[in-house]
Amino acid sequence: MDPFYPVQLLSDFVTYGIFHLGKISILGSAMDFFIYDSIKILILLIVIIFAISYIRSFLPPEKIRKFLTKRFEFIGNILAGLFGIITPFCSCSAVPLFIGMVESGVPLGVTFSFLISAPMVNEVALVMLFGLFGLPVALLYAVSGVTIAVLVGYIMGRMHLEPLVEDYVWKIKAGDPLGEQKLTFRDRVSQAYIYTRDLIIKVYPYVLIGVGIGAFVHGYVPVNALLKIAGRGNILAVPIVTLIGAPLYSNSAGIVPVIQALISKGLPLGTALAFMMAVTAISFPEMVILRKVLKLKLLGIYTTIIIVGIIFTGYLFNIIIR
Repeated sequence: MDPFYPVQLLSDFVTYGIFHLGKISILGSAMDFFIYDSIKILILLIVIIFAISYIRSFLPPEKIRKFLTKRFEFIGNILAGLFGIITPFCSCSAVPLFIGMVESGVPLGVTFSFLISAPMVNEVALVMLFGLFGLPVALLYAVSGVTIAVLVGYIMGRMHLEPLVEDYVWKIKAGDPLGEQKLTFRDRVSQAYIYTRDLIIKVYPYVLIGVGIGAFVHGYVPVNALLKIAGRGNILAVPIVTLIGAPLYSNSAGIVPVIQALISKGLPLGTALAFMMAVTAISFPEMVILRKVLKLKLLGIYTTIIIVGIIFTGYLFNIIIR
C-alpha cells in the first residue's frame, strides 16, 4: 500500500469534495496534483532533514576540514563530494564554506568538489526525487551528481589553478578552530529540530512555487510544445536545456516539482535532470559571488567543465532509462 495514500485521500477530498472541481477537468487535475505533492514533500522534508541534521551534529565543520586535508587528494575529492550531499545549500550559500575551506588549507580541487556537490546533490533533492520518482532514479541522480563533483574537482586540482584564485584569499587566515562541543542527546535533538524548522521555513515557499508551476505544467502545458523543444527526437535537447538552465536560479526544492511535471508530459528523464542540474549547480548569483574570489579565467574553466559534465550525464540517463 502506498504510504502516502491518506495524503491522496485528503487531496481528493479537498479538490473534489470541498472545491467541487470535476475529476476529469484540467483545473481539478492541477489542483489535486498541487495539494498532494505539497503535503507529501513537506512530510518527506521534515522526516529526512531532521534525521540528517541529527547525524550531522556529530560532524563539526573543523573536523571535516581537517579530515579532508589529511587524505590523498582524490580521496578528499570523494569525501568532499559526499559531504556536499548532507549540506543543504543552494549554489550561493555554499560559496562561503568553499572560501573557508580554501583558507583552511583544503586543496583547491577538493573544495571545488564540495562546491559542485552541495547545490547539485543534497538531501532536499534526494528526498523529493525519491518521493516523486522512486529509489532507482534518486540513487542514479546522487551517483551521477557526486561523480561529476569528484571528477571535475580532481581535474581542476590536477590543473594547478591556484594562481587564478584572487590573491587576497590566500592572505586570509582562518580563525582558530573551535573546541568540539559536548552535546547531549537532548541538545542534538533540539538543534536538529531548530535547524529543520528554520530550513523548512526557508525552503518550503520554493516548494510551493515549484509545485504550483509543476501543477500548471501538469494541467495546462501541451505535450507537443514540450516534445518539440526538447523531446526524444531532438538530439540537441540536452545541451539546449542545459544552456537554458545555467543562467537561471532556484534551489532543488523549487525545481524538482517542475521537473516531475515536465517528465509526466513526456520529457526524457535525462533531459529533465540535465535542466535541473544546470539550474541548481550553476546560477548567475553564484557566478557573481564566485567572481569575488576567482579570477575570470578560472570561473570560465569551472563553468565550462560543469556544463560538459551535466550534458554527458543527461545523455547517459536518456540511454539507460528509456
